[in-house]
Amino acid sequence: MSQFLSIHPTHPQQRLLARAVEIVAAGGLVVYPTETTYALGCHIGDKAALDRIRQIRRLEDNHHFTLACRDLSEIAVYARVSNSNFRLIKQLTPGPYTFLLPATRETPRRLVHPKRKTIGLRVPDHPIAQALLGALGEPMMTTTMRLPGDALPLTDPEEIRDRVGAAVDVILDGGTCGVLPTTVIDLTGDAPELVRPGLGEFG
Repeated sequence: MSQFLSIHPTHPQQRLLARAVEIVAAGGLVVYPTETTYALGCHIGDKAALDRIRQIRRLEDNHHFTLACRDLSEIAVYARVSNSNFRLIKQLTPGPYTFLLPATRETPRRLVHPKRKTIGLRVPDHPIAQALLGALGEPMMTTTMRLPGDALPLTDPEEIRDRVGAAVDVILDGGTCGVLPTTVIDLTGDAPELVRPGLGEFG
């Protein structure tokens, strides 16, 4: 059974963040709140943890994974960003947006879309998510906390514990979240293209 940590939604306790980071760094899975939905995350370099996420969500091989980053400097490490795209990303982050960009060699191959060679990146605008990434000191592989067969993501931490408590290692209870996902914008072409409408306004 996972650890269930009730954490302050705007002023997260450092000792609880430190415990969550310890678990993630050791290969554990964390469920944490964002400004859109609850998310399921793991250490960027941990293949076994990523495989566990694939099993929980029953994801296809071509699923577009997302790296949650603290800021724009981390995005530039893992993706090639043109000047115009950088300006757009700067304008929309932190916020409820995921950007599809060409991956750099720094990005683990298992996180890169096998055909398009792209990676999804986002900078969440939520105190707990930001504090968790800051304490971890690097981006985290992340995906929406939505289970196979469910039309919507899980929003209630208690329900998350009931349904996936045996499959994850730590749940950060920051209160209920929404059900709208991030807005996904493809920045690999000549002009930004809306791939999935979500909480963030675009166009």
